[in-house]
Order: sequence, then C-alpha cells, then structure tokens
Amino acid sequence: MDPYILRPENVIEPPSGFIRKLKFLGPSFILSASIVGSGELIATTTLGAKAGFVTFWVILLSCLVKVAVQIEMGKHTILYGETAMQAFNRLPGPRFGPARWSVWVVLVVMLVKLLQLGGIVGGVALILNMVAPQLSVATAAFLVAVVVALITFKGYYKFIERFSLVLIGFFTVFTFLAIYFLKFTDYQLMWVDVMEGLTFQLPAAAVAVAIGAFGITGVGADEIIHYNYWCLEKGYAAHTGPFEQTEQWTNRAKGWIRVMHLDAILAMIIYTVVTAAFYLLGAAVLHAQEQIPEGYEMVESLSRMYTESIGPEAKPIFLLGSFMVLFSTLFAALAAWNRQYSDLFGQLGWINFFNMKMRMRSIAILAWVMPLLWASLFVFIKLPVLMVISGGIVGSVLLLLVVFATLHFRYRRTLPQFVPSRWYDIILWISVVAIAWVASYSLYQVVI
Repeated sequence: MDPYILRPENVIEPPSGFIRKLKFLGPSFILSASIVGSGELIATTTLGAKAGFVTFWVILLSCLVKVAVQIEMGKHTILYGETAMQAFNRLPGPRFGPARWSVWVVLVVMLVKLLQLGGIVGGVALILNMVAPQLSVATAAFLVAVVVALITFKGYYKFIERFSLVLIGFFTVFTFLAIYFLKFTDYQLMWVDVMEGLTFQLPAAAVAVAIGAFGITGVGADEIIHYNYWCLEKGYAAHTGPFEQTEQWTNRAKGWIRVMHLDAILAMIIYTVVTAAFYLLGAAVLHAQEQIPEGYEMVESLSRMYTESIGPEAKPIFLLGSFMVLFSTLFAALAAWNRQYSDLFGQLGWINFFNMKMRMRSIAILAWVMPLLWASLFVFIKLPVLMVISGGIVGSVLLLLVVFATLHFRYRRTLPQFVPSRWYDIILWISVVAIAWVASYSLYQVVI
C-alpha cells in the first residue's frame, strides 16, 4: 500500500474503544523522539542553567500551547490526504515558478535549520569522544552521520516508530531517577522553587535562550509539518479513503480524527512531563553551579546534572542515555527531513513525489546527503549549543507560516460537516496568538 495515494481498497473502519485505538497510535511518538534530544537535553537544560527556576513557565507553555496547531494539521491531512508541501502550495499568495511563496519560504528556512541538526550531531560526537578519546571529535561526527544514514535510508515507517520509542524510553526513566535522588543532595528540589517558575517572569538575560527553547521544545514548526507525513504513513488518510459525499465517509473520517486526537494528546502529556524533568534538573544543579552548557564542554556540563544527583557512577549511564536521546533526534529528524525535502522537490517539479519508486529513491539519497552535511557544519562551526539554539529561533519564525497555514485550513478549507466547536476554536486561537507573539518577537530580535 502506498499511503500517499488514497484508494477505496485501503479503507478501514476506525477503532471504537480506547484500548483498540492504542494500536493505531504512533505519529506523535516519532515527533517525541525528534523533540527530546535537541529540545529537552540541550535547549531546555541550557535555559534552566541560565535563568534558574524562574522561566519554568516558558517550557510548560511551549509544550502545551502548540498541540492545537498540530491537531489542525493532522485533521487537514486526514480530510484531504495532501502532503504538507502540497497543502502549503495551495495557500493564497504569489507563485514563483512552479511553487507558491510559502513553499520557497519553507525551503529557505529548512536550509538554515541545518545548523540545528549539525549541533545535535556535535553533541553525539562529543559523547563518543569522551567514551573513546582516540576518536577525534570530527571523526566521531562523521561516524555518527554514517551510522544514522545506514539505519534510516530504507525509510520504513514501522521501524522508525518502534525504534523511536525504544530510544527515548530508557533515558526518560533515568532522568526521573535523577530528579528523585536530588532530595538526598544539596540541590534538593523544593515546591517553592517550582512555584517560582510559575510567576511568568522573564529575565532580560534569558530572553534569547527562552525564545530558542520555545521554538524547539514541544512541537516546533518543522515537527508540526512533519506530523503530516507520519499521519499519512500511519494510514489515517488512506484508511479514511478518498472524499465521498456520503455519511459513511464522514463518520469514518471523524473516527480517524478522534484517533489522531488521542495520539497527539497522549504524546503531549509524555513530552511535557519529560521536558519539565530536564528543565528542573538544569535549574537545580547547573544554575546553582553557574555551569552553562556550551562549546565542547557541553556534554561534560550536562553530565553534572546526573553525577551530582545519583553519584559519579551515573556518568557512564548518562553518556549512554544522552547518546541514545540525541541519536533519537537525528534518527527521527532525518527520516522526516528526507520526506519533506522530497516533497519540496516534488512541488518544485524536480521529481514526481507520488511515484513511489522515485520517492523512495529520493529518500534514500537524502538519507546520506543530509547527515554528512550536518556533520560538516558542526566540524566547521564547533559550537553545538549555539547551533541548536539558532535552529530554535529560526523554528520560531517558521511557526508564523505554520500559523497562517493552520488558519487557512480551519477557515477556508474545513468541510461544513467538520466545523469544530466554539471551545475548539478558542483553544486554537490561544495557541495561534501565543505562537505568533513569540515568533514575531523572535523575528524582531533577529532583524534588530
């Protein structure tokens, strides 16, 4: 079955009970694997180290506020079966050559976001260098690139989904253990510290990192776009089938939209809790020590969150866990980037994306090109934290386009029988306003 082509023979009735729906979850958990490495381990802990507990609210808001936009993107995917770039190419506005302005904007921004993934490759390379000093950091970076390319280039959805869950599971448990053992140290986490982080303060010195963290933690602009591909490949649109003006099709679409809602909300709960744990560790330990993760010392600084909590014996486990969580980001992100760039090339007329053989060939080639490019950028720049935060800031800007697309989908392309409730619209607008404000502020900081 080609999940990008809607055919009547692929129609499946949606599951009705909660337990049966669990079998069809997965797209949001791939996003979680992509989010956890760059957002939680690097950007979130860096913000906690810089600002202490006071900006805890930024992290929680970032995780909670963007899920409504993600859900609207998923709903549009199920109703129309369009790829992300296909849908963006139908937004209003001028056309330049084969594609509209929106597709070109995505292409330019994604080129800049190469820095973010380069920073994550750097983080994994630094860990390998600590474990095996005979490997130079540069050699380790290219070794990481080759390994992630080997694992990803086949591009099968089920493998990507299952491997993502395994990679993030271990380190999540390890992080909660570190939070627990803080109670036996000088960095004991107090309830008053958590409450301080919910006072909605934002120190001037932490603004830039907070904006970057907002762009990366939770679902960022690129993750929202990537959700389209995972919903398609999970089969939500294919199981709904091509549009029919019938009650059966409407009920089937509503059923699969409910499955997608559960997928998005459960994943949001999981990555919000995990993100909060990373932030509190950074604020409790690194801020107290005035240790800001940066440069080649990034991994050494981050490891102190665990060695100060659990003890020196935790360092090897941290290195293994941080390797897994950063690698999960590279793995999940590369799988999504291969699809998005192939989709972009299709909208630009360079390939036929809907020819399965041609699409899989493009995905396989990009699986090698992208990680080698990420590694090259890291070896040249050598500033992994700055590279990740820069990607987050650019991601905040891309959110403006995602918000515009979301509102267009909601008010111009929603079918009459799928017009949502007033409460849904209120939540969506809260999400839109929050995202637009942060993205606009980020753009102002970059320009000025």
